[in-house]
Amino acid sequence: EKAVNLKKDLAEMQEWMTQAEEEYLEKDFEYKSPEELENAVEEMKRAKEDVLQKEVRVKILKDNIKMLAAKVPSSGQDLATELNVVLENYQLLCNRIRGKCHTLEEVWSCWIELLQYLDLETAWLNNLEERVQMTENLPDKLDAVNNALESLESVLRHPADNRTQIRELGQTLIDGGILDDIISEKLEAFNARYEELSHLAVSRQIALEQQLQTMRETDHMLQVLQENLAELDRQLTSYLTDRVDAFQMPQEAQ
Repeated sequence: EKAVNLKKDLAEMQEWMTQAEEEYLEKDFEYKSPEELENAVEEMKRAKEDVLQKEVRVKILKDNIKMLAAKVPSSGQDLATELNVVLENYQLLCNRIRGKCHTLEEVWSCWIELLQYLDLETAWLNNLEERVQMTENLPDKLDAVNNALESLESVLRHPADNRTQIRELGQTLIDGGILDDIISEKLEAFNARYEELSHLAVSRQIALEQQLQTMRETDHMLQVLQENLAELDRQLTSYLTDRVDAFQMPQEAQ
């Protein structure tokens, strides 16, 4: 009777493993929204816990069959063979569910990481847009133009590492068919805004550099002219002081 009960327990265990495999491993999942992906991750975590909790039952079965085999070798031998099959299938099920759970957790982490990088780069784009707007309607002063140019250039020196991460993370998820529509839409919007603002900022940078160069050249010319006028004023003052007749002066002084 004990052998019959153990055989029944083995059959029930095998049946449970078959159902678990069908429910957790053979279903085709399509993760088209973050909610679906998050639910799948939580479901697989529960599945892993559920499967691992059966380890106690498997151990009890194993111990009982060993005890029976020690007492009744003929009955125990048949059950031991069935037990080995169940143990092998159970270990395989545990490994596969652990693997799928780990994969889904990695995918979810990849999605969260992508969102974080997008937030960082969006904040940078907002800052860049603000700096570009600050270059409009500047006072016609050298310091104002120079400060605006330096401010814009400091933002443009932003490293490209984050954008590389966004591209790689997004492509990894899209290649896996995970959240591909949502990610494609987000990346398209981000890239379009990045290209637009980058071109605008570089265009404004070039314009400010040219404006600054022109202002410096003009400032230099005015400085030279001012120095020449000062020298001329000194000479004229000297002529007047010495009561020199105008016709005795050099042509440029006249």
